[in-house]
Amino acid sequence: SKGNINFEGSESITIYDSSDWAQRGFCNNCGSNLFYRMKDESIGFCNFFLGTLDNQEEFKFTSQIYIDHKPDNYSFQQKTQNMTEKEVVDMFTQSLE
Repeated sequence: SKGNINFEGSESITIYDSSDWAQRGFCNNCGSNLFYRMKDESIGFCNFFLGTLDNQEEFKFTSQIYIDHKPDNYSFQQKTQNMTEKEVVDMFTQSLE
């Protein structure tokens, strides 16, 4: 459990410090990438891969990050907030200052 997020099977989750400010969670059985979250819980940012969650229809697709790294043939019909790598890194580093 972390904040309002509860993990079932947490013994199968490995946390990796992927940067000075963020962590990634992986399944230590199959290697699947499960989530990306801020180390500072007060920021409250946690990004989950939709396929890892139950009740997916409750979620709305509203934003995309690292949009400058997406393949050219990868696009969605929905209008979303799009952030480049620089915009994401700037947002997180500014929130830590």
